[in-house]
Amino acid sequence: MRGLRLFVRPIEASDSDALHAFFARHAPGVTPPACGLLGKLLGDVVAVIGIDIEDDAMRLEQIVVARELRRKWIGRVMLRELEQLAAKMDRRTIVVDDAGEAREFFRRVGFESEGERWVRAVPQSLPQS
Repeated sequence: MRGLRLFVRPIEASDSDALHAFFARHAPGVTPPACGLLGKLLGDVVAVIGIDIEDDAMRLEQIVVARELRRKWIGRVMLRELEQLAAKMDRRTIVVDDAGEAREFFRRVGFESEGERWVRAVPQSLPQS
């Protein structure tokens, strides 16, 4: 894994088969998202973020990283990409309604708990001069 770059891009309709296979292996019973980002290493899907775009926020519906690659910063890279997308779309926050078992992960990557909901501010880009 060292030296490999994670390729992150938006989910496309043509990704359906690959997403279903990935979710069957790493998140059985969970429906793959229609909207979000996917991360690939060497052409294989290794991470998926499902999102919902709201008026002032990006709602993180789900994040799934391949079991054998967890704790290798892939989730952080995916969230960084989501943050960049949110900033480009002028969204001020990323919101997670229920962190479930991933509460500690979200805390470590800068989310703050607001009851069951977790929120992370999106840094706004510096003005162009």
